[in-house]
Amino acid sequence: MEAWRPRPNDDDTSRTALWDDMKRRAAGWVRYLGWGRLLGALVSTMVIIGFAWLLLRQPPAPVEDDLAYATTSVPDTTRPSSSMITVHVAGRVTRPGVYELSPTARVIDAVNIAGGAVFGADPDAINLAAPVRDGQRVYVPAVGEVIVDVSSDGDGGDVAGPQFPIDINTATITELDRLPGIGPATAAAIVRHRDERGRFASVDGLLDVPGIGAAKLEAIRGLVKV
Repeated sequence: MEAWRPRPNDDDTSRTALWDDMKRRAAGWVRYLGWGRLLGALVSTMVIIGFAWLLLRQPPAPVEDDLAYATTSVPDTTRPSSSMITVHVAGRVTRPGVYELSPTARVIDAVNIAGGAVFGADPDAINLAAPVRDGQRVYVPAVGEVIVDVSSDGDGGDVAGPQFPIDINTATITELDRLPGIGPATAAAIVRHRDERGRFASVDGLLDVPGIGAAKLEAIRGLVKV
């Protein structure tokens, strides 16, 4: 007697035939395109989908939306009337100008916000730790520069304009000795050269003075004139 076997269902047969047909078609596309093209197409599709997601996704809420806002019903008397002060930074700094700073800022903060001291500056000549005030002028002098302190509290932050540049055709030995790198001997040589050969036609004429080379001239160029 023959054993009983279940008869195949027509739906199962159809699905099997459809699956076999899809596999044949897929194999045909692989043979036609090659694995390299298929892999490139897959990567391109993933890149396009990624860009589309970045463009269409909802942007995150701005940071301001998460901050608490002060109410206007009750005035806040604990906050100062102005949260910033204005100071003028001048002298031997990278970017002289007028800047806004925190009310708790120091002179060093004013110098830094102006780009810091430049070559030839003497920031140690002023009190970098002194607090700055609204409307204050912070002046960074050059090395050897003579300044006049006009501050009311002696913090060294407010200073008048420098006594430089020095006119090398009229300056005395004492005045020339104030220049950085120019000692009494070189100052005397400048005066002697001027007396013997006449007035300097330009600042570059200092190169003819013994003891003054190109490097020393560049260090004092902005501090002298004719």
